Amino acid sequence: MVTATGDMRRPVFGREQEARIVMDEFDAQAREGNCVNLAYVVMPDHVHWIFQLTSNGRLSGVVAKAKGRSAHRINRLKNRRGRIWQPGFHDHAVRQEEDLENLANYVIHNPVRAGLVVEPGDYRYWWSAWHPRHRA
Repeated sequence: MVTATGDMRRPVFGREQEARIVMDEFDAQAREGNCVNLAYVVMPDHVHWIFQLTSNGRLSGVVAKAKGRSAHRINRLKNRRGRIWQPGFHDHAVRQEEDLENLANYVIHNPVRAGLVVEPGDYRYWWSAWHPRHRA
């Protein structure tokens, strides 16, 4: 599980276009065979992303590609230059005894805990392998 934050915790991903760019880049990493996505949520100022690396993927490379590509696209969208993400990321290796579905549910409930919505389904910028139909 990876957590990455917008530069200076600004709400860079608070609008639909920016949030969808980040989601698209997470999905691109899976399409390119670098990881298998299990769940993610794009909050206004940070993201949580649960994935399993494939033999093609390396943690730092997968995260760097997703952050770099999304930053480039967001800057192009806003016709600006500058940092979108804080450098680095926090990662947590999921142990076998941890229940991935419970961890994914914890992640997708982040907008509820933040007071952005009442139910996870009311928030549009998340996906979970256990809720595959949700992709508004």
